[in-house]
Amino acid sequence: MNRSLQLQSHHKRTRQHLSVGTLVGWLWLTMAVLPSASWSATASREVEEKREMQGEVLLPAFPQPDKLIPFVVSAMTDNRFMIDSESLSIGSDGIFRYTLVIVSPSGAQNVSYEAMDCSTAERRIYALGRADKTWSRARSDQWMKIVDNSLNRHHAELYTDYFCPIGISIRNADEVREALRRGGHPSMMRR
Repeated sequence: MNRSLQLQSHHKRTRQHLSVGTLVGWLWLTMAVLPSASWSATASREVEEKREMQGEVLLPAFPQPDKLIPFVVSAMTDNRFMIDSESLSIGSDGIFRYTLVIVSPSGAQNVSYEAMDCSTAERRIYALGRADKTWSRARSDQWMKIVDNSLNRHHAELYTDYFCPIGISIRNADEVREALRRGGHPSMMRR
């Protein structure tokens, strides 16, 4: 009987130790995560403030066929994808702005003036091209996460292989134009 009481007492002390240890562990985890969460929220606010300060973006001239640089997206699509070399720029805010032209096998064209933010992996459409070669401001010009799926594969391709190669700091728009002409940024082609 005495042995039974000793075991029960030992189990009770072990459970108390585990409970205190678990509580301390959770407290440490909470303290480690909270500063990160507040930093993340602060960083997001700073990005939004930087974007709001840029004001209304001026739309470029409509793209000319001889200024379009094609890029390959996937062997799974018959569409042709091109960037207007004249509209391609990198702002002081680090955001790429460019005109994207997509041509279907039947010759139908989609033209859009867009932006890409490498720091947040997001994209935005400022305006859409009309058949009369004028711009129409996009109704929804919100920043959206770049998703690598079949519908938006071209944005993922621009992000990973041309505008925002991992670990590479793009110096200027000419470097991107050269990467488009080569079929990818030189650093990404070594993989």
